Amino acid sequence: MPFVVYVLGLATFAQGTSEYMLSGLTPDIAHDMGVSLSSAGVLTSLFAVGMVVGAPLMAAVSIGWPRRRALLSCLSVFLLSHVVGALSEDFWLLLVTRGVAAVANAGFLAVGLSAAAALVEPRLRGRATSVLLGGVTVACVIGVPAGAELGELWGWRAAFWAVSIISVPAVVATMRSVPASIEKAGQRPGVRREMRALKRPPVILVLLLAATVNAATFCTFTYVSSIVVHVTRVPHGWVPAVLALFGFGAFLGANIGGRLADVRPRQVIGFGSAVLLLGWVALSFAVTDMVATLVLLFFLGMLWFAVGSTLVARALETAWEAPMLGGGFSTAAFNVGAALGPLVGGLGIDAGLGYRSPIWGSAVLMGVALLVMGWFRLRDVTPVEAAGRPDGSRRAHMPQRGPDASF
Repeated sequence: MPFVVYVLGLATFAQGTSEYMLSGLTPDIAHDMGVSLSSAGVLTSLFAVGMVVGAPLMAAVSIGWPRRRALLSCLSVFLLSHVVGALSEDFWLLLVTRGVAAVANAGFLAVGLSAAAALVEPRLRGRATSVLLGGVTVACVIGVPAGAELGELWGWRAAFWAVSIISVPAVVATMRSVPASIEKAGQRPGVRREMRALKRPPVILVLLLAATVNAATFCTFTYVSSIVVHVTRVPHGWVPAVLALFGFGAFLGANIGGRLADVRPRQVIGFGSAVLLLGWVALSFAVTDMVATLVLLFFLGMLWFAVGSTLVARALETAWEAPMLGGGFSTAAFNVGAALGPLVGGLGIDAGLGYRSPIWGSAVLMGVALLVMGWFRLRDVTPVEAAGRPDGSRRAHMPQRGPDASF
């Protein structure tokens, strides 16, 4: 595996830390900025909105860009936005920096996914993609709890400074390692052709499920520090460890989902989603018990990423004719969920339903996902003509079906 792929993974680690770290910093930001907890939760939603807008937009725009320049531009903007955010004394300016950072993050992922695939031979593209996206799961295990610990010791601004510092070696390494020109002339796909592939019903269905499952997770995850402190009565200093436990579950889930996505996607998505619903319901009743809460958070993190990574794999499979926009729209779908989830959770808190209400919101959203699955029959999706793939590969051991097949 080329070293540059790991460089891209380092950058996604910094960006993943930034995206998820607010779950442990939201109360401190709300107190420091003089806003409500739900208002501070909008920072997470806004980042997700920026990802939603930026991912497909930058995927389309970057089709004609030199990859190294695009990656460096996105990383530099991401770094500078965190410096400004760390120095900000105004909540609205902080909101703006989060939006800018999100668009830069989305642009990097859109370009990085295509760059990683172009840097390796076809048989290694799946592994290269997993290394790139693996930075996000490592961020859940290490970056997010570390950010919460920094916030506990020196305030939430220290976490923003840490993300800025981590981004510096990623910028330098990208400048030195990424070739000036990755793709060959004539290999860039057409935006119109890719958009046509994304309009097929099975692609829309998978993206809809991805958004709903992620919304269910973020509905609770955004407020998890407040939940475990005020309801579970976990000492405030233990919050980073709780986040690390959830993140370690997500890390295992990503590996499990990656292994099973091509073999048993229907079982992972269907069974995993049903267990997720039961898990959120169980947590709503058991959240006052510390041991039960920690165990459930670990398994919920694992199931979330197992189901989510499998949905991404299915989205890329169903939209195989859209290698650039398929990844962009998958990123956008997940961040639609990341934007919707905190809003649903915040509504319950603002309505006076207590810190337990986001957990019930997660259960309701997973119920919606299961209703969607019940409406559409779940069955494997494969390209109409495997030989027509850009890399000429064929899908062995899987039946060929029409373009409107579902899972």
